[in-house]
Amino acid sequence: MATCVCLLYLFLFSTCWLTVSMSETLLLPLTRAFSKTHFTTPHHLLKTTSARSAARFRHRHKQVPLPLSSGSDYTLSFTLGSPPSPPISLYLDTGSDVVWLPCSPFECILCESKAPPLSPPLNLSASATAVPCKSSACSAAHSSLPSSDLCAMARCPLDAIETSDCNSFPCPPFYYAYGDGSLTALLYKDSLTLPNSLSVQNFTFGCAHTTLAEPVGVAGFGFGRLSLPAQLSSVSPQLGNRFSYCLVSHSFDSDKVRRPSPLILGRNEEKEKQFGNEIVEFVYTDMLHNPKHPYFYSVGLEGISVGKRNIPAPENLKKVDRRGSGGVVVDSGTTFTMLPSNLYDSVVNEFDHRVGRFNERASAVEETTGLGPCYYNDKVAKVPVIRLHFVGNGSRVVLPRRNYFYEFLDGGDGIGKKRNVGCLMLMNGGDEEELSGGPGATLGNYQQQGFEVVYDLEKRKIGFARRKCSSLWDSLKN
Repeated sequence: MATCVCLLYLFLFSTCWLTVSMSETLLLPLTRAFSKTHFTTPHHLLKTTSARSAARFRHRHKQVPLPLSSGSDYTLSFTLGSPPSPPISLYLDTGSDVVWLPCSPFECILCESKAPPLSPPLNLSASATAVPCKSSACSAAHSSLPSSDLCAMARCPLDAIETSDCNSFPCPPFYYAYGDGSLTALLYKDSLTLPNSLSVQNFTFGCAHTTLAEPVGVAGFGFGRLSLPAQLSSVSPQLGNRFSYCLVSHSFDSDKVRRPSPLILGRNEEKEKQFGNEIVEFVYTDMLHNPKHPYFYSVGLEGISVGKRNIPAPENLKKVDRRGSGGVVVDSGTTFTMLPSNLYDSVVNEFDHRVGRFNERASAVEETTGLGPCYYNDKVAKVPVIRLHFVGNGSRVVLPRRNYFYEFLDGGDGIGKKRNVGCLMLMNGGDEEELSGGPGATLGNYQQQGFEVVYDLEKRKIGFARRKCSSLWDSLKN
């Protein structure tokens, strides 16, 4: 995954300027980062992806979460500076609230096993300026530390700190930790230009010269003053207060991955219901405020249905307590959905009861992919329908089969016998004690495929509607 973009953003730290009509929505392409050569077998791909999903989810209960490493997420491209830089590709992440990117000179430690970078490190333009230590942007990057502390760290003299005269002292480097890496970065301001010629002056971003195991930057879309929607919202609320994306279904097929997924900034609530001659119905559920992790888009989950059996969710998934525990984070930056152990075990047991009676268990595949249960099947396996029941108004989302049951050819490496196999694409996130102080579950981007997901930050609700995302892109583009 990703910004209280309502009244909070009206006092943003810097002024932005947009070169578009205030009534327009903006359509931007998202591309999924996927290297077929980097992943030699389906087992390798699934093992790496499931490990990253688990690392990201569990790290949220320790430090500030950030997007995953390369090969796992959807990317957004833009240029910076004047004259404009070459296009920069960053991961779209609804689970973090800062925009940062690799800057030249750039060193990524322990990146030998990573997929190659998506774009070259940025050479700062002559128009880029350092963010001063006394700014609210600097405070936001440092977890709301007082500007006086930050200016002292920047070695501003005491008398200048007392008189708030530290404009010439730049914001100190800030640190972010990942599930499997970390970075330090400096804050700068420069002009940002998105596709469709949207230009934002004084856009604030982090410039990282050194990272650990993280070669690609992120465009944070979560709640927070430094996120991309927040900075758009400061002058054009409809652009930042409401956005949606529709992730093209791919099932790790590299040909399908090449199709762009639409990202719509300023999504109009009335227009979203109309798609050609089709009226699209959205299922909405309210966002939950997380006092410890305010940048999360959290919702409540009542239960999960497997076939006709409804499995109630534990109480901690229906709400977020004052310690920041509970709720379900809707996250574009995590691949697979993570569930607490008790709910996961109940879902798996019911799924296995219905599927395992007719199909041989593929235990060896489970060990090599990190997923399960998996089954061998000589013909199309019959699997029960899975439904997610969110809190409020009978909000129910029916998952397409391909969103939770991945089928591929086992033994395609030429060593073993080739057999069709299918795996349940949900993961065990740990027991409730392990999850204390953080989200109780995460709804990953694999389960969001084929849905338009709307984030209404003004009304604080999230909506889901089944869509043919590639057709939506073609329709909106034309």
